[in-house]
Amino acid sequence: MPVITISRGAYSSGRQVAEKLALKLQYECISREIVLSASKLFNIPEMTLIRAVHDAPSVFDRFSYEKQKYVSYVRLAMIETARKDNVVYHGLAGHYFLRGIPNVIKIRILADMEARILEEMRREYVSAEEARRLIIKDDEARDRWSHYIFGIKASDPSLYDMIVNIGSLSQEDAVEIIAGATSLPCFQPTVESRKEMRRLHIAARLQVALMEDIPSVKVEAEKGKIVVTARGHWAQGKKLLSKIDELIDVEKEQVRIELRIQ
Repeated sequence: MPVITISRGAYSSGRQVAEKLALKLQYECISREIVLSASKLFNIPEMTLIRAVHDAPSVFDRFSYEKQKYVSYVRLAMIETARKDNVVYHGLAGHYFLRGIPNVIKIRILADMEARILEEMRREYVSAEEARRLIIKDDEARDRWSHYIFGIKASDPSLYDMIVNIGSLSQEDAVEIIAGATSLPCFQPTVESRKEMRRLHIAARLQVALMEDIPSVKVEAEKGKIVVTARGHWAQGKKLLSKIDELIDVEKEQVRIELRIQ
């Protein structure tokens, strides 16, 4: 069965839709568990990882690769969970980490700004003006973060298979629409989609391992191959391939490695 990721801004009913959807489909509903898993696996404080996958980049981040390293930890934990199928994930960056996998339904939940403001006022005991300011600030921070890490804003519709507007639709309407999509042939797991997920998992493992020595490295899964992008002295292909061979058995894993030099 498909995996579903739900992206949303603050106070947009994404969590409620995810929980109701998981209940209807009898899927596992996860969010914070991904960060907790990465925290335990890599012995990094949970709050450090949350900031890495939420806060907009600082000037310091532009001269270090610490944020990218922490994001790679969360990415690996996310992919390992998604490999189980039958998962609804609402949380940080799932739609980025699982891009390119056909049986992952990527949903963006939108909500009316005035409804979001009222909810912020109710929860945080702030004025309408302050609530609006905080929501806009949070939305802009998410866009800056995603553009910095992935080169695309979280609000970009091309990231998603479906955009659902809560307001025109109720939460229950949204659940019915998304649940209906899970039966579409294009979202069913296939032999090829499972191969793509496996390649994505290998790429995530490589990224984590290589960043210990090569902080600027990027490892992505593309159709039928894994692309490793490096620069500096690691750009010497033989040296980098030798390092990769230490980490995975390319022949056993049946993957093709492509180096890209910057």
